[in-house]
Amino acid sequence: MTHGQSAVTRPGLRERKKQRTRDALLRAALELFTTQGYERTTVDEIVEAVDVSQRTFFRYFASKEEVTFAVQEMVESRFIAELRHRPAREAPFEAMRRAVLCAWNSIGEAIEEVITVDLHMRTYQMIESTPSLLAAHMRRGIALENQIARLIAEREGLDVERDPRPRVAVAAFSGVMRVTGQLWGRGQDPSVEALRDLTEEYLDQLVPALAGDWRRPEGPEGAVPRPGDVPTAG
Repeated sequence: MTHGQSAVTRPGLRERKKQRTRDALLRAALELFTTQGYERTTVDEIVEAVDVSQRTFFRYFASKEEVTFAVQEMVESRFIAELRHRPAREAPFEAMRRAVLCAWNSIGEAIEEVITVDLHMRTYQMIESTPSLLAAHMRRGIALENQIARLIAEREGLDVERDPRPRVAVAAFSGVMRVTGQLWGRGQDPSVEALRDLTEEYLDQLVPALAGDWRRPEGPEGAVPRPGDVPTAG
């Protein structure tokens, strides 16, 4: 291996030191946010915990909000990268489903290199229970949905402004992701595997839930009458 190849595959000492500082700030911030509250925590307290200056904090993060969503940003970026590489033969929903499951297969180790899975879950719970962060979470979700819809439209050769299908498909997919995230956040198992399994289970129910007749589990003869159904003459 040449020196040039080594430089590409392994970050230099300076880059590794910068990454360690960023990770330390991230861990300290999330620990403080989840133990004493997001609003009550100051940047001064975060930098004091890591023994760096405020200037160093703002070199890596623009605000407390940005550091709060740093891990989520990493997860979303991994999903987008996976979606971009899905085979063109896959239908839109299948491409999104496989992309998110593949992302979760590899993201757990990446998360644990920065924070514990327990802290990851506590951060999610903190976001859900903090009004200002929940509002930011929703804004980020809308922006992500638009990005995914445009990517799906590009895959299918469609104009996202004229054809509603990409946005409809992404809205349904994103709804499942929100539900599974909330259920995971309220559960007892903080592992990424638990979130992945829950995501797969609920995504697999999306098409049957939308297209199926819930009152016909055993075929037409076992159907339960719906309100307003007109009985047929015997």
